[in-house]
Amino acid sequence: MLRKTVTLAVLAALLVLGVGCTREISFKQDVFPILTENCLSCHKPGGEGYTASGFSVESYEYVMKGTKLGPVVSAGSHVGSTLIVLIERKGHPSINMPKDKPPLPEGKIDTIRKWIDQGAKNN
Repeated sequence: MLRKTVTLAVLAALLVLGVGCTREISFKQDVFPILTENCLSCHKPGGEGYTASGFSVESYEYVMKGTKLGPVVSAGSHVGSTLIVLIERKGHPSINMPKDKPPLPEGKIDTIRKWIDQGAKNN
């Protein structure tokens, strides 16, 4: 009986604390500031990165449009998203991002991964 009571108490505590729950990542509040701070200087019309690739981070719509070659975000799968490959620096050294700057901190990359895995919503 005591074991059952303890088990129920632990389960109740986990539910109350929200353990295992993932907060929804917001493009506007979480992702866009990362892109603005680290990518916008090159990836906007007239910027070096935009000229080379056609990729702009000026808005959600531009991010989802991708590059001259197509989308870089595969909503629902960070594994299938070129954007993640490039910011994790797992692509060719000439195209890894951000170019000529230190890599993004793992926490910021993880935020973008989660946003993509959650469907890359315009929220």
